[in-house]
Parts: sequence; C-alpha cells; structure tokens
Amino acid sequence: MLPHFSSHRTFKSLSTYVGKYALHKLAIVLIAFAGVGFGARAQAEPMQLVALGDSLTQGYGLNPAQGLVPQLQAWLDAHDADVTIVNAGVSGDTTAGGLSRLDWSLSNDTDAVMVALGGNDVLRGLPPAQSRANLTKILDQITARELPVLLAGIPVPENYGPEYRAEFLAIYPELAAQYDAVLVPNLLAPVMARPQDQAQLVQDDGIHPSADGVALIVEDLGPKVLQLLSRVDQP
Repeated sequence: MLPHFSSHRTFKSLSTYVGKYALHKLAIVLIAFAGVGFGARAQAEPMQLVALGDSLTQGYGLNPAQGLVPQLQAWLDAHDADVTIVNAGVSGDTTAGGLSRLDWSLSNDTDAVMVALGGNDVLRGLPPAQSRANLTKILDQITARELPVLLAGIPVPENYGPEYRAEFLAIYPELAAQYDAVLVPNLLAPVMARPQDQAQLVQDDGIHPSADGVALIVEDLGPKVLQLLSRVDQP
C-alpha cells in the first residue's frame, strides 16, 4: 500500500530528497568504477627484459650511463616501449657461465630475454660444439618458461681457421631458427662496418666498443628488441 501524503508540499520535499539520495548513490557507484579502472592502470607494470651477456652487456670500461643497457633503455624509452631492462651482463662470462647463473637471473617478472654470449668462448678458443651445447641449454630453459628470446651473435676472427670460424658462426642462425628466436647475427657489426672510425668507436683495448660505438650498436639493436617485445603475451 502506498503511503498517503497530506500535502503537495510534503510530496515535493520527499521527491527532492529521494532525487538527491539517488544522485548520491549514483556518484558513489561511478567513483567506485573509476577507482577500479585507476587501480588497474596503477597496477600495470612495464615489461621486464633480462639482458644475459658478458662485458659487452655489462658495460665494461664505460661510465654507468654509457653502457649497452642504459643506452638501449634510453632508445626504447624514446620509442615509447613500456619496458625495463635488467642488466645481467658479467664481464668475462662464457656461455657456460651464463648457463650457470641463468636460473637466478630470471624471475617471475621476466617477460623476455636477450642472450648475447660467446665472445669469451672465442677468445679462449673453446670448441664450438661446447658453446653450442651451452647456448642450447640456455634456450631450452628460456623457452620452457614460454618467454620470447633474442639471440645475438658475435664476430669470429679468421686466425682460428676457416673451419672453426664457420662452425662457430653457424651456431647463432641455426639455434635462432630452431627456437624461433629473434636473431642479431653479429652484435658488433655496426662498429665493424666502419673501420675508418675504429679509434672513435672502440676502446683502447681494441675489443670493447666506446660510448659512440655502443650508440651505433643500439641503433641497430633497438628495432630487433622492439620485435622481441611484440612477442610478449600481454595480460
């Protein structure tokens, strides 16, 4: 049974009150929904890229802001890539060293991995079959986590002989094809392509790139990293 209102004024007052109450409830609901949306945006975090490598990744001989990881991070930021790079480079590391620390270099927050190892294997003249086996195990573990991977190769000097050189260089494209990895055949190619500028692009040790050399590498590497990040499954 509907209530009886004694006057038009009473009905009007009650209607005004109900209207204000309804608007108040509506405002609360809208704020709640807005809060959910804001919370979702606030909880969204950048992708995490782990750069597993040796001294080239670590930034040997350079100021902290000049190494490969910080320069690549700046390049990615400038290209609106929502990603944070974890520097997992260790100077002097071989493929065996990278394999031994892979498990604790990756975490539940890791979204993609860049592998740049093998240079120290070549400097030590280690058998290519041994390096291939280590890189295979690294890629096995990464793909077992269903993480996209970029594999960066290295140059091999001719003084090791044509057979050694050919066997080592074949590792990277063959493993990239096997594991569907984004391939960078030679990380140092942009520096090696400018022999006339070696004094400016390479440090005094004749091995590691200078800050200017790293900048060239990053310009070549950046698009490949964007390709890698495009493979990350988004929530």
